[in-house]
Amino acid sequence: RTRRASRGSRPRADRAGGSMSPSLLLIFIFLPLSAALRVERAFASETRTNNFAVDGAARRVYVAAVNALHQLNGTTLRAETHRRTGPVNDSRLCHAPQLPHAPCEHPTEPTDNHNQLLALDPAQRVLVACGSVHQGFCELLRADDVTRAAVDFPPPGARAVFPSMLNVAANDPRASTVGLVFRGPGGRSRLLVAATYTGSGTRFFPNNRSKEDLRFENTPEIAIRSLDAADAARLFTYDINPSEDNVLKIKQEDKPRNRLSFVRAFPRGGYAYLAMNNEAGGGRKESRPHSLLARICLDGPAPRRGSGPPAEGRKLTESYVQLGLQCGDAGNLYGRLVAAYPARQLLFGVFSRAGSGGPGSGSALCAFRFADVEEAIRRGRADCSTVPGSAEVQVLDSVIQGSGAVCVPKPNIVLQSDQLNCGAAHLQHPLALRRPLKATPIYEYPGLNSVAVDDVHNHTMVFLGTSSGKLRKISLWRNLTLANHWTLKVAAGESVHHIMTFDPNDRNYLYLMTSHHLLLVRVAVCSQYSSCSACLNSVDAYCGWCTLESRCSLKGECSRGNTPRAWIGIEEGAGQCPSMTLTPPEISVSADVKDMGILIDGSVPDLRGALVECDYGTGRSTRATVHLESGPAQIQTCPLLPRDQYPSIPQGRDHIIVPVAIRVDGVSVVSGSFVIYDCERTGEINQKTGCSSCLSTKWRCFWDQRTGQCVSSKEASQEALLEVRPPTHCGYPTIRQPTVAVETLSAPSLGSNNGADCNFQGTVFNSLPPLSPVEVYRCDSGSSDCSECWGREHQGHLCAWCDSTCRPRGHCQQHTHCPAPEIYKIHPRNGPAEGGTLLTIEGRNMGRRPAEVQVSVSGSPCRVIEDQYTVSVRLVCVTGRAEPLENVVTVRVENSSSGHSSEIFTYLVSLLTSLHPGKGPRSGGTRVTITGQHLDSGSGIRVRVNDTQDCSIHRWACSVECIMPAVQPLPGGSVSVCVEIDGNSCENNSLSSSYSYEQDPNISHIQPRKSYLSGGRPITVSGQGFDLVQSVFMEVVGIGRECSVKTPFFILCHSPPSDQSREAVAQFYLNGVVYRGDGPASSELGLEDEEEEEEPYVQHFQMEYVEDPQFYTANRERLIKHHPGEPLTLIITKAPGSLDLEQEEYSVMIGSYPCDISFHNTQLFHCTINGTLSSSERELPVTVCVGNLRRVIARVQLGGRELAIIVSIVVCSVLLLLCTVALVVYCTKSRRAERYWQKTLLQMEEMESQIREEIRKGFAELQTDMTDLTKELNRSQGIPFLEYKQFVTRTFFPKVSQSVCYCTVYDNDTNGLHPVPETHPLLQDWQASNTTRPNIEEGITLFSTLLNNKHFLITFVHALEQQRDFAVRDRCNLASLLTIALHGKLEYYTSIMKELLVDLIDASASKNPKLMLRRTESVVEKMLTNWMSICMYSYLKETVGEPFFLLLCAIKQQINKGSIDAITGKARYTLNEEWLLRENIEAKPQNVSVSFQGCGMDSVSVRVMNTDTICQVKEKILETFYKNLPFSQLPHAEDVDLEWFPGDGSSRILHDLDNTSIMEDGRKKLNTVVHYQPNSMFSDGLSSGLSTAKDLDTEKYIHLVLPHDDLMETKRSQRQSHRKKVLPEIYLTRLLSTKGTLQKFLDDLFQAILSMPAERPPLAVKYFFDFLEEQADKRGISDPDTLHIWKTNSLPLRFWVNILKNPQFVFDIDKTDHMDACLSVIAQAFIDACSLSDLQLGKDSPTNKLLYAKEIPEYKKRVQCYYRQIQEMAPLSEQEMNAHLAEESRRYRNEFNTNLALTEIYKYAKRYRNQVASALEGNPAARRTQLHHKFEQVIALVEDNIYECCSEA
Repeated sequence: RTRRASRGSRPRADRAGGSMSPSLLLIFIFLPLSAALRVERAFASETRTNNFAVDGAARRVYVAAVNALHQLNGTTLRAETHRRTGPVNDSRLCHAPQLPHAPCEHPTEPTDNHNQLLALDPAQRVLVACGSVHQGFCELLRADDVTRAAVDFPPPGARAVFPSMLNVAANDPRASTVGLVFRGPGGRSRLLVAATYTGSGTRFFPNNRSKEDLRFENTPEIAIRSLDAADAARLFTYDINPSEDNVLKIKQEDKPRNRLSFVRAFPRGGYAYLAMNNEAGGGRKESRPHSLLARICLDGPAPRRGSGPPAEGRKLTESYVQLGLQCGDAGNLYGRLVAAYPARQLLFGVFSRAGSGGPGSGSALCAFRFADVEEAIRRGRADCSTVPGSAEVQVLDSVIQGSGAVCVPKPNIVLQSDQLNCGAAHLQHPLALRRPLKATPIYEYPGLNSVAVDDVHNHTMVFLGTSSGKLRKISLWRNLTLANHWTLKVAAGESVHHIMTFDPNDRNYLYLMTSHHLLLVRVAVCSQYSSCSACLNSVDAYCGWCTLESRCSLKGECSRGNTPRAWIGIEEGAGQCPSMTLTPPEISVSADVKDMGILIDGSVPDLRGALVECDYGTGRSTRATVHLESGPAQIQTCPLLPRDQYPSIPQGRDHIIVPVAIRVDGVSVVSGSFVIYDCERTGEINQKTGCSSCLSTKWRCFWDQRTGQCVSSKEASQEALLEVRPPTHCGYPTIRQPTVAVETLSAPSLGSNNGADCNFQGTVFNSLPPLSPVEVYRCDSGSSDCSECWGREHQGHLCAWCDSTCRPRGHCQQHTHCPAPEIYKIHPRNGPAEGGTLLTIEGRNMGRRPAEVQVSVSGSPCRVIEDQYTVSVRLVCVTGRAEPLENVVTVRVENSSSGHSSEIFTYLVSLLTSLHPGKGPRSGGTRVTITGQHLDSGSGIRVRVNDTQDCSIHRWACSVECIMPAVQPLPGGSVSVCVEIDGNSCENNSLSSSYSYEQDPNISHIQPRKSYLSGGRPITVSGQGFDLVQSVFMEVVGIGRECSVKTPFFILCHSPPSDQSREAVAQFYLNGVVYRGDGPASSELGLEDEEEEEEPYVQHFQMEYVEDPQFYTANRERLIKHHPGEPLTLIITKAPGSLDLEQEEYSVMIGSYPCDISFHNTQLFHCTINGTLSSSERELPVTVCVGNLRRVIARVQLGGRELAIIVSIVVCSVLLLLCTVALVVYCTKSRRAERYWQKTLLQMEEMESQIREEIRKGFAELQTDMTDLTKELNRSQGIPFLEYKQFVTRTFFPKVSQSVCYCTVYDNDTNGLHPVPETHPLLQDWQASNTTRPNIEEGITLFSTLLNNKHFLITFVHALEQQRDFAVRDRCNLASLLTIALHGKLEYYTSIMKELLVDLIDASASKNPKLMLRRTESVVEKMLTNWMSICMYSYLKETVGEPFFLLLCAIKQQINKGSIDAITGKARYTLNEEWLLRENIEAKPQNVSVSFQGCGMDSVSVRVMNTDTICQVKEKILETFYKNLPFSQLPHAEDVDLEWFPGDGSSRILHDLDNTSIMEDGRKKLNTVVHYQPNSMFSDGLSSGLSTAKDLDTEKYIHLVLPHDDLMETKRSQRQSHRKKVLPEIYLTRLLSTKGTLQKFLDDLFQAILSMPAERPPLAVKYFFDFLEEQADKRGISDPDTLHIWKTNSLPLRFWVNILKNPQFVFDIDKTDHMDACLSVIAQAFIDACSLSDLQLGKDSPTNKLLYAKEIPEYKKRVQCYYRQIQEMAPLSEQEMNAHLAEESRRYRNEFNTNLALTEIYKYAKRYRNQVASALEGNPAARRTQLHHKFEQVIALVEDNIYECCSEA
């Protein structure tokens, strides 16, 4: 595939001027000026941008793009310079060309260079730029000029350049790389870099199926690299400090499960944090990407503590710990971290749904507390150290430094604070916390992909970039709930980069990058708010009201912003906005007022000392005097201007409003106004209503009744002035009694519609106009009582009450007074004690006008409301304040008596006790129930929300139920809810409570989106915030259905039915309010962005109606027969469809019986009823229910009982027949068994007699064996000990020693035989080839030096043991080779062995410590065996050798006493049951006289058995002649001939097989002594022999017994063999005979092993046992059994058992197979003696254990006594042990060829070269001395490859 350099299609920015490109201008030109964000500067890139970095000190910005690096001015974003970085010729299969001696063999092609890492090091003034080409190569550029390199890297001529120094970043643009520059110890710069693995097996690597795929496997995922520009040779190396481990690398086999994608690296305190995702899994649900946060401890530039030498630095892998981050919960989970930003105590992260993508994918903002992170880490480390098998934490075994997934507890170690934070020496492995840190989404919005957070005045402001090119700014309350948000479209169609950075010099500006632009955005535009309330109600923490400048601004832009109360932020709220109160507020034009008092409220700074003026808006001002400062309120006095300087009152107006502004130092701070009025103008303007208008003004005016004028002052001489308010005493105009001409009208005609001509006489009041309407009325119409009659006076009706009727006043001779008022009814009957109740009183004679009626309740006046007064019969009054009591209502009418109600009115005190629920959504609709006491009192109730809105009341009784309104404007936190009864405000808290408005519920999706026509399908509505929902209503196709809220994240609805298939829309009503989605209206949030209409939000959801599902039985039968009592199973099939019904949606009924359903697939399920179906009906319908669908698919017919009766009869008949047959069979078997038993009794009697005879013979042998063996054993012979070097080679290399050929050359002289000494490869000289001798010798010498380095050797051993193909045999061989190579330095060898043992103990202690050292499976276990062999050799030779050799001789003598089968090896006398000859062979001893030709010796008598073969006779003869020679010097039996001299002068050579051999059982029988019947002399001589008898074919030859007696038993009986048949077990008594014979020798051997000689105590045993006890104490292992097992596994089982089973390691003897079997039984007895477990033996136990079961308890006591004696010995110091080891080394110096051992060890090093080199690089101590370089040098020297000496593979 050809890669081409990308060519951007976007217009270029003017590099000289940095002006914004035309395309970018089009992006911003349509933005409204009132936006809360504003783009200040922009830079356009030709190619796609990758990264950017900000240099605050130099005010520069660096933008890295594809193939380019731009250096910009940080303020103007104008380009200063740029550097071309690509395209370059590159190949992914080649090393970087900067690597010396690494030519690329693959074709290269032009490749785009994508920047992967851009980091600034301000201390060194360098810029680190890493690209995707050349395997992620990095450069160091000058910060002041990126076109120039700060350091030439690699340095010219440098040879020590390795790929690890060049492969820093990910080499694929799709892979992630993050980095962090920090200062380490000594002030040196370091680079923490994390890169996604892109090697073989990933989607990034072009796999070409060759070995080169593994070339780039060693690049770690996380590393700390050197960044010291002064040391260019070590740039980007891991070896920063030799004591640190700075690499974290995932094992190759675990990489598919750990595909890390890094998001961000950031420092905090002394730690570095890495935010990342694990994207492994391939789509499996359990392996979806999950977010991780890792923490690493960093070493700062200062020493950690103390003033001594620098302490060892913190290790990356020791301090590394990771934990999961979970945003949301299972119902609403956002599983992939997109961006992260640390802000003070919180870590903010943007998460998207796992697997989602695109601009519309779901995403959310979550916040995590760093305190929770730190506490989780400390708790995890503590659990890992102290809690066994903790479920909270695990070791990262996927990392190379991990040692397994389980923590190893160290309960005896107390972790300090620093160790809890950064790990400890025994917690050197990276950890992972199993439980993720969880957070609830703060804000959800589609397409979020970046975040930046700022803490502004204790408020959190969050900036979120989207994939659609928008920047969202959100304001959060202190509880992290949404307060407000704004949107700015920065670049249409360009995704915002996941990193955003604030300007380091001014955090009011934010740098953000899109795919082709870098933008400088102003975070707040406060000038858009013109008033203080608008400024503070915006909830923009950046903006506040600058009091002394009277504008909304940033605090830093307010000139006196740091002065107290000079800048008001949203924390204070709009209630602190400045306001003023003027005294007096109104001034008469005729009044003489000189000064005005002004009270300033709100947040205003101290004005004393400032120039404070009152500006009256006329260009004139007066100097104000500040009198008092009391908190935020200030009082001052302002002189008024002269009257002529105010504007005149306009024509037609009676007042003017004069503005007043308080100016401080020339700036208007607060403004108000006062009124100048003219009362005379009021009268002139309102001539018709002069009196009422005069008395109704807002200011104080008086009505002069005498002159009919409105005046503004009241003088003493003017007593007729009215000033009553309201103007009820202005009076009415009067007319003299008119005279009506009634000559032409009759009285009844006045009530008709006919007109009438009236003639008035008299004068009219002068205030009436010339033409006035005249009313004609009748007094007796509509006047039912006295008050009503007189009350018509206010209508101008001249009526009077007389003679109990209402008549014109002229018709009444005498006016009567009205009777007392009568009260029929009052309502309500109670009211609040504060008054204000509208009390309605109904009755009669309750006055003629409101002014003459007085009402009182319990002595408290009740003010009559004139508008609601009905003359005489009804009035409404407002009760006044009174004490809580009850009394009657009294109505008093002027000039009349009082009337009292029969009903009682009660004053009550109301109390609010609860409000439920206490919170609800901001969209309103929550039904709130308010409960309390006497809430039903009074005439009216009102519920106020935040004193600005009403809560709609739906019910008013003992409790109040109302619907909360939508919040306007947006408040923060809680609002007050106040119950106002009869208009009484909440003066105290007894009738108020708090209510919290929460974020509106959000519906994310519904599932499923399809429904069948019948409806009723469960619809799951998912989202959040449903705990605020009281009622849900879903409306589809015009039909609504109630839903139920199940959880805060889950609503269950059921689809309504539909009449046809269709596409439908589901609309939801939450709390009665239609759901509008999460896209809030601009009017509610103060947004004026015209393009906000494009913001995606969901108002309704699409649904689809399809046909009902079809069901039928398997065979589509309509009638199914069923018999009662039987289980019923129906197979039901669903027709294919698109509904995707869930199993829970089905139910099946058979009649009224529910069916158990089991599903096989989505189309087939079984319906089963296990009970009995019973019904009065013969047929039961089978009904399938799905939602509202009820469909009968078949009917079950219940059958009769006739068939059951027939079946029962048949079954009984069959059972009877079977019983008869069984009885016959039983009788026959019984007769046969009786005959067989009688035959068996006869055989048992015969066997008993045979056993009795065999036991009698065995007992006789048992009594005589000990005496015979003592006489025959020649103890004068010497013990053939092997030399030390032969002992070592046979012990260390048992397999090799067995394969070595030993050759013997014999001379025919009197001196006997002269054998060639034993040769072993390690005992021979080592020679190198001539061509490469110098290099090889130098390499082996250097390798020897490395092996003498403790760090190298331990790392080398661990590295090899970690390889799977390094088998147990290889480990043992390596241990033995190391022992030989280090034999001259046993002290050093011992120290290495101890350190490796400590590691082994640590590994075993965490699992089962009792199993340690039980087997030889590791290098150190074999090293321990060899160490014990070296240290115990002297003790073995001097103390144990003699009794051991005597035991061997005794075993051989006892075996030879009886018959031995030459072919099978079985013998009459043995300790092992498997080698026991289980037949009674008649054998007799026979003495023969033998002479040996050529030896010059007389004939000797040799004791043989007459059953011995010729070869067995020759062996016994050779042993007799050469009894004082070692076995290696004896001739073999095959090398001599046996010649028989019968005595008649003839002779005959005897052979095992010849023509005289006889046949037996089809096999040729070997010739024995009895075959030849010898009675004369034998003669031996050297010859070429034949093969031994044991090599013969067992199918053709036989000696004493057949090879398989058990198998041939039947055949022998058929052939009527001459052998008697007898049970083989009767010969087990011979085992006891042999045991008794050898018991004394065995006791002597065990006593020698388990004794403590005073002259030569075993120092090595004491030293090692003390070491084991010390290690047990350190780990808190107090179990004595565990320590006993450790000691047993290290000495008895590891050394003594090996010696007991292999005597050829110590003596020059022949260990036959039979002797080996006997020694195995003895070794097993020794093992059982050292064991702590009690032997549970029985009749079925093996004889090998039963044989010494009686002696085992006594042996156990000896072992325990021996351990106790070792423990009681005086402690052995290191100096004493080292002296002893040095003596052992000196004694056997130069015994072995160490060069050959080194060469063999080198072969392993070469075989695992890469693994060893990697382990050395990962070991800090090895890096300190550059051991990996020396190791590479050894390889190069030995292999004669100079190139490899200077390159790294």
